[in-house]
Amino acid sequence: MRYLLSLFLISISLASCSPNNVKEDAGLKKLLEAEKLDGVIGIFHNLSGDFVLSERKAFRDSAVVPGASFEIIHSLVAVETGRLKDEKSALEGITLEQAFKADSTSFFQVLAVRIGRDTMQRWIDTLGYARRYDTPRIANLDRFWTDNSIRITADEQLGIVKKLYFDQLPFQRRTHAIVSNMMLVEEAADHKLAYKFSEGRNADSTRILWIQGWKEIRQHPHFFVIQLRTRQEGTDLKAAGKRIMDQVLAGFLP
Repeated sequence: MRYLLSLFLISISLASCSPNNVKEDAGLKKLLEAEKLDGVIGIFHNLSGDFVLSERKAFRDSAVVPGASFEIIHSLVAVETGRLKDEKSALEGITLEQAFKADSTSFFQVLAVRIGRDTMQRWIDTLGYARRYDTPRIANLDRFWTDNSIRITADEQLGIVKKLYFDQLPFQRRTHAIVSNMMLVEEAADHKLAYKFSEGRNADSTRILWIQGWKEIRQHPHFFVIQLRTRQEGTDLKAAGKRIMDQVLAGFLP
C-alpha cells in the first residue's frame, strides 16, 4: 500500500494553504540581509497550522541542489531496505551516525552503490522527492544528489522534516526513529532541538547551505528550514547559518 502514495508526499505544498495561515515576516528577511546572503527562511507552527516566511514566493519556488541534505533520505532508505541495520552500522570504518553528522560524501557514495540504482529510484519516485520542477532520474548513482541532477525547494525540505517527525513518510516507525534521533542535538526537560546542516553547490557555482529541523517545546513541534546562497568563496556559510538559526529559535518561536 505504501508504494501507492501520491507524488509530492513530502511537500507541505503552500498552494493548498489559506492566505490566512501564511505570513511574511520582514524580520526574517532582515536576518538574511544582515549576513549579506540570499536565501529564504520558513517556519511552520504545527499547533496553529501557521507558516511564517521571509518570502512566500522564494519558499515555494527556490529550487536548488539538495547536497548533503539528501543524506536524510539516504539514511531512511538504507535502514528500511536492510542495507544498514541501524545508525551503528559501519562502512569502511565509519558508522552511519558518524557519517550523517560529518556529511561524509564518500560514505554515502558507497552506500548509494550498496542500495542500488533501481531501489533508490523507486524510493525517490515513491516519495515524490524534488518533484516541484523536475522528474528526478538517477544518472550518476554515486553523486546525483550533489551534481545538480535534482533540485529541491524550501517548501519540500520543510515537508521532509515535518513528516519525518510525525512518522508520516512511507517507512517503518523504527526507521523514522533512527533517523530522527541522528538529527537530535539538544534535549532538556521542556524542549528538544533537532536539525541538520547540509552544504552543496549549484551548477552556476553558487554555494548552498540548508538547515532543516524542528524544535519541540512542551511536546509541541515547530519546524524550520533555512536556505542560504552565496557566490562568495570566503564566506563562512555554516557560521552565518548558525547565527541565523539561533536568532530564528530565539525570536520567532514561542
